[in-house]
Amino acid sequence: MSEHSLDALSATTRDAAAVQAGFVNRVFGWMTGGLALTGLVAWAVYSTEPLRELFLGSRGIFTTLLILELVVVIVMTAAINKLSAAGAAGCFLAFSLLNGLTFSSLFVYYDLNSLAATFFITSGMFGGAGLFGYVTKRDLSGIGGIAFMALLGLIIASVVNIFMDNSLMEKLICYAGVIIFTALTAWDLQRIKQMSFAVADGRIDESTGRKYAIYGALNLYLDFINLFLFLLRLFGGRK
Repeated sequence: MSEHSLDALSATTRDAAAVQAGFVNRVFGWMTGGLALTGLVAWAVYSTEPLRELFLGSRGIFTTLLILELVVVIVMTAAINKLSAAGAAGCFLAFSLLNGLTFSSLFVYYDLNSLAATFFITSGMFGGAGLFGYVTKRDLSGIGGIAFMALLGLIIASVVNIFMDNSLMEKLICYAGVIIFTALTAWDLQRIKQMSFAVADGRIDESTGRKYAIYGALNLYLDFINLFLFLLRLFGGRK
């Protein structure tokens, strides 16, 4: 192989690596932006009495917000191939905002230091699981599939425990939730890595790649938020 050919191959490899890194950075950029929006909205609602009374003073409004969150996630997941990148971004930002409105209730029930400590613990666990998922050569699709099925069981158990109100079951649900979302974090990072390869080698075009980056950010956002909530329920200090 000639020197010119080697230089061209090296340049192509560098370009592909840059595209791959750009995709992953875009995913984490959107995720971080979503978390920041959620936190800012939650604090704004909690610290502004009229907003706090509006969104937290009525069970009907609070329940409506939760339903809207679910609808946005379902729409975004079901229609990801039909949505434009701008539409996907709008759905993600709308969900982050709605989540901030409901998350304002956490400031009412939990001590601020406890919220901060749980956030940093969650960040550490999320970062460790994500790093493992990104660097491991082991195929995590089997683990991810098991974790997803376990999540469905966890949802059913949570609904049942609403009526049973069993404290032991509540703890078991929370521990199971931490394990499940730690596993899902690793799986999602591996899938995002695989998507970045597909974008880099042209199997996914640039426009679709921007949309998939937002969808990947949504998955990571949900992993982080749910891991945070389960840890908070286990170890958070109430006011």
